[in-house]
Amino acid sequence: MSTDFTRADNAHRAPVRREFTATTKPLIVTPTFVSRVDGTSRGVRPQDEGSSKDRQGDEVTSPDRHPHELAIELDPNLAFEHWDEYWRKVHGPKFAWDEPGSSSERVLRYDQVHRLASGPSCFFSPPYRAMVDESGRLPEDPERRVPVFRRPRWDGLAYITYAEEADIERVLGQEKFAERIIADEQTAFRMVTREITREFILIPSARHRDPISLVKIHMRRPELSREVLQRRLLNEHAEVVMKAPATHEFVRRYAQLHNIGSTQEDPEGSKIDAVSILAFASMNDVEDYLVSADHAAIEASENVLASEGSEWWSAINYSVINRLLPELATDRNGEEA
Repeated sequence: MSTDFTRADNAHRAPVRREFTATTKPLIVTPTFVSRVDGTSRGVRPQDEGSSKDRQGDEVTSPDRHPHELAIELDPNLAFEHWDEYWRKVHGPKFAWDEPGSSSERVLRYDQVHRLASGPSCFFSPPYRAMVDESGRLPEDPERRVPVFRRPRWDGLAYITYAEEADIERVLGQEKFAERIIADEQTAFRMVTREITREFILIPSARHRDPISLVKIHMRRPELSREVLQRRLLNEHAEVVMKAPATHEFVRRYAQLHNIGSTQEDPEGSKIDAVSILAFASMNDVEDYLVSADHAAIEASENVLASEGSEWWSAINYSVINRLLPELATDRNGEEA
């Protein structure tokens, strides 16, 4: 095993990295939601042009008919595990690697947030109850009663933070990103969003190494403008979250990301008006938070603003780059302390 930390992804975060910055101004985040390459038909899950490549570099245009041709894994039975490993252990270090002529120094933070099917989601939320019949006994024919699995739209997101919007082009416009990182995305993902958001940190993380996230995607009701939803989310709704005792018991970090634009045409990502991300110490803490009376009030507040197209799910976090320590609460007036 190599001990050359200058060539490893952990050179970009503590404890190997020693130099950090801290700010209270709103930062810029590209919450890059991703769906993984798999054998789903294009009619069920959209697919970016040129993505889902085979090992010759060509797009697999009908992955449902030819799942064995996908470059990420030729055996469909191993596709999910191989993709999940590839994103963390191969794609992440590629993003962080400063090849000759390139620099990732303007990326203040890069977290990979991998959705976990075993964690709670809007389609299967706690409390989880035993499957029993009228007499309280477990069924003898469970094979006939397996619940239908409903998959969220996205399999995770790359949480990438910059000091200012112009830094996005300064980073992604480099040859490494424009050519080789994009090519890697087209191998691993069938769709990638390109939205730009302003980040408001309401509860800063003590270490920014929190292992679990609850990701809530907000899409506004038709009678609301994006500006109205974002203003009410940041003020009225945030107060509901911040005043809840359960929030202070379980939540280690709370941030809102408000959509302000896109780096390119993005028909799917542009539907997202805002994202709330709450961090936890364990998945059990997420579940206990979700079943609390406090969260019922929080959810009611969200439902006043959000449409049926919204979704939420839980995920595991991997820190790839972190140059922000300590993390500070955002000054909502936008002035740096």
